[in-house]
Amino acid sequence: MVQKFILAAVTVFCLCPGPVRIHGLTQDPLDGPNHIFRDDLLDKLVGNWKLTRKIRGQTVENSVRAEWVLNHQFLLVHMKDVAVPATYEAMVFIGYDNTSDRYVVHWLDQFGGRFSETLGYGTRSGNSIKFVFEYPDGPFHNTFTWDEKAGAWNFLLETKNKAGKWVVFAEDTLRHP
Repeated sequence: MVQKFILAAVTVFCLCPGPVRIHGLTQDPLDGPNHIFRDDLLDKLVGNWKLTRKIRGQTVENSVRAEWVLNHQFLLVHMKDVAVPATYEAMVFIGYDNTSDRYVVHWLDQFGGRFSETLGYGTRSGNSIKFVFEYPDGPFHNTFTWDEKAGAWNFLLETKNKAGKWVVFAEDTLRHP
């Protein structure tokens, strides 16, 4: 009888979606709908922007809209080339993993599932967040930096070349239109 009671108690405890309660102590989960993601740096990215990208010797423009979504768990950064038809579009979801103390980024674009399957992870230093992606064809960095004086964002995209040296892939500047 005692074994059945213990089995039932363990089953209920394991299936309980709420906070863990042990002898009157409560431990809330580090992540979840009750832990809203608040970030004073990313708050500065919310709004509409004009993105100017320098890539492979060319300059292109994108419109950018950033907003908090999914119960303020992610900042959605929607980028779209202003050319008609657009040659690039991305939806970037930036969240935070409180358990691992790092940012997480889902970068989805028109290149499809293969190129969007890799998660990026980021760390903050001052007014910058450096996101690291470990793609199958090599590592990639995208560093978001807020320039307080200019009221602008700079994104530095870097990749490793065949010699193993970090090189600039593209440079983005975001300003309010």
